[in-house]
Amino acid sequence: MSDESTSSGATPLLHCEGVSKSFGAVQALYKVDFDVRAGEVMALVGDNGAGKSTLIKGIVGIYPFDEGSISFDGKPVRIHGPRDAAALGIEVVYQDLALADNLDVVGNMFLGRETIRNGVMLDELAMEHKAQEVLESLSVTTLQSVRQTVAGLSGGQRQAVAVAKAVMWGKSRLIILDEPTAALGVAQTRQVLDLVRRLGAQGFGVVIISHNLHDIFEVSDRITVLRLGQQVAVFEREKTNQQEVVEAITAGELAHVPGMEDAART
Repeated sequence: MSDESTSSGATPLLHCEGVSKSFGAVQALYKVDFDVRAGEVMALVGDNGAGKSTLIKGIVGIYPFDEGSISFDGKPVRIHGPRDAAALGIEVVYQDLALADNLDVVGNMFLGRETIRNGVMLDELAMEHKAQEVLESLSVTTLQSVRQTVAGLSGGQRQAVAVAKAVMWGKSRLIILDEPTAALGVAQTRQVLDLVRRLGAQGFGVVIISHNLHDIFEVSDRITVLRLGQQVAVFEREKTNQQEVVEAITAGELAHVPGMEDAART
């Protein structure tokens, strides 16, 4: 771990300790420590194959970890799937956003959780007001109407709708964003980065996964670097620079060199 790693007296919102995951002979994660505090934006960076997606999928229970522990709000938890994660307040906005193009903004935000009136009818007015309220709370001002179909929205607007959907249900406390600015233009990227900042300022714990270090340095408070499935550094953004982070991504010191035990036995 880098000398720039930090500790805090505050209990992390999420704390993973010594988590590992293998797929057959492939060690995707090895004894990774990772934590996120409430009200901070934690960047998770690393080259392709570094283990970022495996770590996130383990946190939300898609891939159960082989070893290690997870604590949420200072309490040990077992997460067996996305429902358990959502019950804790952990939401993931994946790169594909999982939005239905043929539905409007309201329809997407309430998909599968529609408000029913008189036991049989959709309460369209209540859903519209709630969607508008959540978007306004996140200072999303680029949508002309919550009745626009998602197919007609820009990439930045679609990202905003996906984030608003994730935070709408009241329990959300940790928002994980997977490559939120990928393939976006300059103006759209600015909208998304501003939204990420606002999430942190409103007290959410935020994890942002990105290959774009410029974006990372704009919005993150701390930066965790994974390399070959291991955590090799945790930086405070204000005390580091892009060159130092790139060096950790490409040449960070590994505590365990994959294949060494096998080589020693031959």
